[in-house]
Amino acid sequence: MGQVWQGRDRHLGRRVAVKLAILDPGTGDIARARRRFEREGKAAAALDSANVATVHDAGVDTDTDGEIHWLVMQLVEGATLGELLDERNVFDVASAAAVTAQVCAGLAPAHAAGLVHRDLKPANVMVRRDGVVKVLDFGLVKLMSEAGPRLTATGETVGNLMYASPELLQGAVELDARSDLYSVGCLLHSMLAGAPPLASKVPMEVFGGHLTREPPSLANSGVVVPDALQELVSALLAKGRQDRPGSAAEVYQALGPWLPKSGDAAGGEPCGPEDPRRPFLLPQAPFPL
Repeated sequence: MGQVWQGRDRHLGRRVAVKLAILDPGTGDIARARRRFEREGKAAAALDSANVATVHDAGVDTDTDGEIHWLVMQLVEGATLGELLDERNVFDVASAAAVTAQVCAGLAPAHAAGLVHRDLKPANVMVRRDGVVKVLDFGLVKLMSEAGPRLTATGETVGNLMYASPELLQGAVELDARSDLYSVGCLLHSMLAGAPPLASKVPMEVFGGHLTREPPSLANSGVVVPDALQELVSALLAKGRQDRPGSAAEVYQALGPWLPKSGDAAGGEPCGPEDPRRPFLLPQAPFPL
């Protein structure tokens, strides 16, 4: 996004997150990017889901370097999924299923509103200390992808590739919900195996792998999971979008057998509400289920 700041809403007295992106005058069609930003910002602000970070305000200011597109959103305190993966390496099946289910719960209303995230990755998934998962940055990625090289050259190109669908990498004009579901499959595989399905330090190997190479099974990565869960991961990672599940709600339902049961806790011990190890006991269901 360029820059992310913690701010304070002086009118309402609440802390917020402020995201900034600068478009210089030589970056594509500025007027078109501005219209896109405003339209996508409004669509994101209209989302009503416990698993999507709330958008409070958005706008554009002019600076000596160009236009500053700014977004004010809910400040989510916790850790990114990437930070948790760095800390834990792998998740148990119940925790991985619960995170994925909550991501799907956030995707469902967004997809119903015509939004495709396009950039689902561990850094864009926040886990609060109470176990609630929040998807970040809806309504912005389409602008980012169309606004030119300055906004995409952020040093995260390889990270983005790790979770990108084949059709996104091929430059498909019309993406649908199934592109995001491929990314969901990459996230789920990462949580269970400790690494993305097509991990490499060479970007072109990752790019080509998404397009042509079958991802390794979890068993090949040394992880034993129920056969039905492996089948779900494989379906999410299908090269052709027509071979993937049809909706985020469908994926949520498929995860049902592995979601934590009420009263479960890490190590069998009850966890307090502020314990960061607290299991994800009540993943919100997408609407409509």
